[in-house]
Amino acid sequence: MTRGAAGLCRFRGGARRGGPGVTPGPSGGAGGMAAAASGEGPELEPAPGLAMEPEPEPESEPALAAELSARRSAEARRLVLSPRRLSGPLPAGLSQWFPALEVLDVSGTGLAEMGTELLSLPCLHTLLAKNNRLGGPGSLPKGLGQAPLARSLRVLNLSGNRFSEVPPELLQVRGLRSLSLGGNRLHSIPPDIQELRSLEFLYLGGNFIMAIPPELAKLPSLRYLVLCDNKIQSIPPQLAQLHSLRSLSLHNNLLTYLPREILNLVHLEELSLRGNPLVVRFVRDLTYNPPSLQELAGRTVKTRNVPYAPSDLPDSLVRYLSLASNCPNPKCGGVYFDSCVRQIKFVDFCGKYRLPLMHYLCSPECSTPFSSASQSSTSQSESDSEDEASVAAHRMQKVLLG
Repeated sequence: MTRGAAGLCRFRGGARRGGPGVTPGPSGGAGGMAAAASGEGPELEPAPGLAMEPEPEPESEPALAAELSARRSAEARRLVLSPRRLSGPLPAGLSQWFPALEVLDVSGTGLAEMGTELLSLPCLHTLLAKNNRLGGPGSLPKGLGQAPLARSLRVLNLSGNRFSEVPPELLQVRGLRSLSLGGNRLHSIPPDIQELRSLEFLYLGGNFIMAIPPELAKLPSLRYLVLCDNKIQSIPPQLAQLHSLRSLSLHNNLLTYLPREILNLVHLEELSLRGNPLVVRFVRDLTYNPPSLQELAGRTVKTRNVPYAPSDLPDSLVRYLSLASNCPNPKCGGVYFDSCVRQIKFVDFCGKYRLPLMHYLCSPECSTPFSSASQSSTSQSESDSEDEASVAAHRMQKVLLG
């Protein structure tokens, strides 16, 4: 794993000593965005001469307000308040003292609520609020989605807080490109995550997430997805629709297989899977529920190309017939709807790893037969599957299993 990839799933411990720092000048652009999102890169420098004790006492809002008011600057672009301890929300007047503020770092300050003053920072594009006490009711100000901040904010880091769910207010910040909620108490990913269509970097590692909603695949710009150190047991095949994805971190979960559709992630350069059961064992599941009469009829219509028009059938049946999936066995040519055989097959990646991928077949007859003939020669379907994987292997520059 490269140093940058390791940084995706590593929290930076502790905070630097110092008081509120003000840095004039323009912001750092895309490079600064990535550094801020992942926790890598140089930290914002505190102002000299304001050194504090390692364990500062909680500071009253009036005292902080007086200090910031004395340091007001119409040209300041960056402000660092960490690592002092704040007793209340951001002080009123912050937007008047620093009207051009673009980067605000309140990490490690013990904040339990941001306060409404945050809404009055129209130029803010990066907010770092790691390792605080955010997560309770009122942690984020009401009206966030309607404030100018919702249009300007690009990078938001709330890792190391106490959120048990993704705040609904965040899903209204449609311009976000980087969102970090690692090390919280999340148990799920809301389907409305699809509203953040500008998102390029999503960090949800170190939570208690058990499932990935298919709606996550509706983020067309997503390049880096970090879901490590959770309790995820399966990957929805829809994830293969993330055509911009470059890095997928899934290590330290409960995965026993991956969907075969993952081979369609043509731009994926890094796939991290270490610490999952699939690395040391695989599961074969041949449970098969016989198809219903409706499915048998639908299979016949599709495989024999029986002509029909929307006017011939109820709308529900027309929709049902449109959901047919082709059996991957090249000797079969059949289709299936709800009834299928799930089968694990190993495919080669990078000529080194045998990765278990899930195959969906239309019937048990399409699975690899357990006969002497099959033991002496590889079935056509398995050969084709491995050929498919070998074609995709050159696209996968790094598969991190160890």
